[in-house]
Amino acid sequence: MTQPQTNRNSRAAMRLPALAAIAAAMALGACSSIDCPVENTVYTAYGLYKAAGVRDTLTDTLTVSTARSNRTDSILLNRSTNTSAFELPMSYTAPADTLVFTIADTLGRTVRDTLWIDKENYPHFESVDCNISFFHYITGVRWAGHAIDSVAVNKQHVDYDASTEHFHIYLKARR
Repeated sequence: MTQPQTNRNSRAAMRLPALAAIAAAMALGACSSIDCPVENTVYTAYGLYKAAGVRDTLTDTLTVSTARSNRTDSILLNRSTNTSAFELPMSYTAPADTLVFTIADTLGRTVRDTLWIDKENYPHFESVDCNISFFHYITGVRWAGHAIDSVAVNKQHVDYDASTEHFHIYLKARR
């Protein structure tokens, strides 16, 4: 009779590590994994177009800057050439962004234009483990008209997805 008792004990001893492994796997599976965005800056996508709605490539040098709250400027796009599209970050909580476009040609002529983007900002919360982000809803756009002929808002909602252009910028004819 001692043999069946030993068999039961050895089977129970073998089940114990298996049960412990199953319990550990279930405990690990119950933990939530939070995927916080590594880069949580929200960008707007811009495309340059000709009057006929055809994509334009600006061969001149394009610099885009913005004014900061401490009255200094910050360059967002520095001396880009052969530009047909670009992305720029948006301010977190300001009700409007002001962008200064400076276009310089090879003959030393420079044209500046200002673009004002009015927007509503709202916080985007993913988890207590992640930093808060701000998404935006574009409510209006204005420009000075020195180099920019017109601007069309193509997508009003601004979030992490910059794959669709938010703005179509139609530049004036250049010499």
